[in-house]
Amino acid sequence: MLLLALDTATPAVTVALHDGERVLAESRQVDARRHGELLLPAVDRVLAEAGRKLDEVSAIIAGVGPGPYTGLRVGLVTAATFGAALDVPVHGLCSLDGLAHASGLTEPFVVATDARRKEVYWARYKDARTRLTEPAVDRPADIADQVAGVPAVGAGALLYDSVFTGVRRDAPEHQSAGALAELAAAKLAAGEQLPPPQPLYLRRPDAQVPANYKVVTPK
Repeated sequence: MLLLALDTATPAVTVALHDGERVLAESRQVDARRHGELLLPAVDRVLAEAGRKLDEVSAIIAGVGPGPYTGLRVGLVTAATFGAALDVPVHGLCSLDGLAHASGLTEPFVVATDARRKEVYWARYKDARTRLTEPAVDRPADIADQVAGVPAVGAGALLYDSVFTGVRRDAPEHQSAGALAELAAAKLAAGEQLPPPQPLYLRRPDAQVPANYKVVTPK
């Protein structure tokens, strides 16, 4: 088994290669505005570092968010393209799950990423492998009573540390494709069914058709 994992749901453009036992190579660059520019060179770099070829990949793992529309679709379209070109399965995993797995925590905690608009994407976990709630998007103040004093991981928790008072500054801030691949490999080895690579947007895109838009057709 050779898994190619990638995630662009957060400002981190991250790619990793996993052979079913360990991460062979990983790349992570934090730049919220250059997902499209950085992703394919990162794939090339990871393959070169591991000394493997793209046609050796047996499955693609894609982080499905939640995340902003533009960044998230870069990773998902790329994953789908690789899957079609290589004729290999493409699996999805919640991006918050990757951060949770990277934390290694064994106690209940929350993961929160920056959703912009003064909101966070977040979910509650029993431990690093077990998510208890569906991903949600909320203003930190609206969930303050649910997260205050609870261990918290991620850029959203760091950004709003007056609400996420249990923020773990020693835990990863951004997504890691290596952690995502490691989690996927463990789930596949256990015979678990991974979800399809369908995006978790949770809210409408910023660009919308104006309310008073008029269609002009030729006479």
